[in-house]
Amino acid sequence: MEQGFEKAATGMILGKFMPPHLGHQYLVDFARNYVNHLTVLVCSIKSESIPGHLRYGWMREMFPDVDVVHVTDENPQEPKEHPDFWQIWHDTIRRVLPTGPNCVFASEDYGWKLAEILGANYIPVDHARSLVPISATKVRQNAIAHWHYIPPCVRPYFLRRVCIFGPESTGKSTLAQNLAAHYNTVYVSEYARGLLDPKDGRCDFEDIELIARGQIASEDALARQANRVMFCDTDLITTTIWSDVLFGKCPQWIDQQAEQRQYDLYLVLDVDVPWVDDNQRYLPHLRKEFRDRCIQELKSRNRRYVLISGSWEERFHKACAAVNEIIHS
Repeated sequence: MEQGFEKAATGMILGKFMPPHLGHQYLVDFARNYVNHLTVLVCSIKSESIPGHLRYGWMREMFPDVDVVHVTDENPQEPKEHPDFWQIWHDTIRRVLPTGPNCVFASEDYGWKLAEILGANYIPVDHARSLVPISATKVRQNAIAHWHYIPPCVRPYFLRRVCIFGPESTGKSTLAQNLAAHYNTVYVSEYARGLLDPKDGRCDFEDIELIARGQIASEDALARQANRVMFCDTDLITTTIWSDVLFGKCPQWIDQQAEQRQYDLYLVLDVDVPWVDDNQRYLPHLRKEFRDRCIQELKSRNRRYVLISGSWEERFHKACAAVNEIIHS
């Protein structure tokens, strides 16, 4: 840094960040290198497609050393919506920053007027979007195509999730691994297997909650590492089915979580392949009945699914075709 250089005292950025992207990353990094203290206002209204509390949380995680404030005033979004548009926004900002900022940073033309009404200097940052050619609109329209512009903490929101579903000994784990390799992404293995192996495969009712919690934790941890799509060897619907089959009951919270946790696609594996025994596989004589139960559960919950049958090679190609549909839709 050259001798005599002195940063401006305070700066402000205002935006929806719907969602945050690498253009916003550059904007905030620019501003915090320009001023000593930066405030970022994450502005949201109830009708917007991405909840404001998520955007606020993402921005706080991305910029822990910046003063990030969530503004939830139901203000007009365009000057044409209200004759007092600029005064309304002036009052909102002054409530958060009573003395106002020295500098306003933005990548859009509204920055000039915003700085004017606040009595601040306007510092334009990449108006042409030539340095980071992305916008939140483009991300919302096709997040998969613009994946490399989405910060890791935001990616799970747009991630396509595929659950490999169905009876025992139908190749679920192998298919999950092969699909993950094909799509250059990660897969979530079955947490129950590692938990029950030391018990020679024996499952007690007390294990059901441990299995569910472990599956949730594993999936949520791996979601940030996934590349556009993530493959899950199982899900909580499967846990509820097995709990009911083995014990005639299931903890209520697991069923509630199974309903809340959504997947873009279920690949239900058919039973037209030979049974291979191991110490954690149950009910070899009831595979068809279990498959039918799985399909009924998906139908009752209005989940999208495809039944995958045939040879191992045919299953892989059918699965890829189904996955491609959700990735490119």
